[in-house]
Amino acid sequence: MGKDGVQSVVGLSAGLESVMSDIYQKSRGEEFGLSRGEFDGVLGEIARKYLPADAVQRDLRDLYISLRAEELALARACAAGQERAWEVFLTRYREKLYDIAGYITKESSAGRELADSIYAELYGTTTRDGQRTSKLASYTGRGSLEGWLRTVMAQEHINRYRKQRRLVSLDEETEEGVQFAVAESEAAIAVDPRVEAATDEVLAALPPEDRFVLASYFLDERTLAEIARTLGVHESTISRKVDKLAKSLRKQILAALGRRGMSRRQAHEALEVDVRDLRVNIRSRLAQESGGAAFSKKKAEAPAGEGS
Repeated sequence: MGKDGVQSVVGLSAGLESVMSDIYQKSRGEEFGLSRGEFDGVLGEIARKYLPADAVQRDLRDLYISLRAEELALARACAAGQERAWEVFLTRYREKLYDIAGYITKESSAGRELADSIYAELYGTTTRDGQRTSKLASYTGRGSLEGWLRTVMAQEHINRYRKQRRLVSLDEETEEGVQFAVAESEAAIAVDPRVEAATDEVLAALPPEDRFVLASYFLDERTLAEIARTLGVHESTISRKVDKLAKSLRKQILAALGRRGMSRRQAHEALEVDVRDLRVNIRSRLAQESGGAAFSKKKAEAPAGEGS
């Protein structure tokens, strides 16, 4: 690996070192009980997850600057068991969690039960192989912490519903007069229908190449290297393209939400889950045959040796 690789620490340029130092200061990591070394370790973990192994330091800088540093430091400090961080977390998010859970379950008591049940997993009261385990350790700062929490709670609600369905048949529950809070289209939980419509509108306007890249990365979970080989380009090119597309999509969806009557604040709240982590009504639009077919045809018609 070259000196500019993701895992290179000794070879960090003065510029990148300065950026990382500035990000740490803005993160309030020291206040939360997260040391600079621990924070740098988190940044490295995120870089390894989202950037190719031979990413240059410019890619690292762009990624690090895009992160929600304070929310990231708070979440990771909580995951590490720092009491001060947990106090701040509860002050900021306890009531929000109840509100989110109430919206998901459509019933206040069920919402409070859902919110309370998630605390142990967030705080990390269990251990695995002698290590503290907390869901907050998986937060990467690429979207808001509130949006991430909403997704975690919605998934937990879905898991509970599915478990309940396995234990008690739908017919038996219906005979007892139980009103189900979720339908079979479980993925639509806590999603404003205007978000789905706006997302669909924006994705429909994407050219085949962009649809192919997004579908390959987010739906098929192909690696950057695999996508790059298919298109005959470098990994870093695909990495930058995915990031650029994600940012562009977010701006376009926000504009589309505005056209649907949302205020700027409402639109941002509706998109608390980062567009790079889209799970809203995208499969049918991105997985169109035209996207992949266009590339298969393009490669087949390319002169010998082109794109290699």
